[in-house]
Amino acid sequence: MSPWPYPRWIAHRGAGKLAPENTLAAFRLGAEYGFRMFECDAKLSADGVPFLLHDSTLERTSNGQGVAGELPWSELAQLDAGGWHSRRHAGEPLPSLEALIRFCLANGYALDIEIKPTPGVERRTGEVIAQLAARLWAGSAIAPPFLTSFSPESLEGARSAQPELPRGLLLDTLQEGWLDTARRLDCAAIVCNYALWDAATVAQVHAAGMRALSYTVNDGWLAERLIALGTDGIVTDRVDRFSPAA
Repeated sequence: MSPWPYPRWIAHRGAGKLAPENTLAAFRLGAEYGFRMFECDAKLSADGVPFLLHDSTLERTSNGQGVAGELPWSELAQLDAGGWHSRRHAGEPLPSLEALIRFCLANGYALDIEIKPTPGVERRTGEVIAQLAARLWAGSAIAPPFLTSFSPESLEGARSAQPELPRGLLLDTLQEGWLDTARRLDCAAIVCNYALWDAATVAQVHAAGMRALSYTVNDGWLAERLIALGTDGIVTDRVDRFSPAA
């Protein structure tokens, strides 16, 4: 396998549930707990600006309504993405992906960008996010952004736009042909629901020259099991429980 430049511990959506997910407040909090790599979710606005949001719709994590990808960035940028979480974070805006990347570059943090496309623009989302990440990261000594997705179409778009950026296939089940799909996309890693890993599957992925990562791991015994299996990365909500230096 090629050298793996990333830390084992990755803070999920910035700081898990301790701050409003996918906001700069969350990434700042995760950094305060010592994390040096973060996972985020990114999609495109109607006018093609990559921004952070997990869901296709706005209601759960903002005061907006409807499909986020159908709105221009000028409207999305005005939303409150923190008030749903707590009064402390009321008024926290939806960040652009560029803002998060600049935060990471300024502080020496690594970044796992999950490409979360609005249905119908999977390939384009992968292309635009990869192009932005490569342009902003150019010349940096920090490990390159790690692009992951459940959508093979998005990973194909990312590969066509910036083939040098490492990619990871996200899986919630080991559907037929999963390893062949990852090979076809030239993935550097498989990122699985933690329950899917056993010794044989980890060995299979490593034998294919790929790394084995897990989401979303919040219990100590489970983290110990995954480390004993030889997996390479752990995405967690519990930035307050795990030491990223472990």
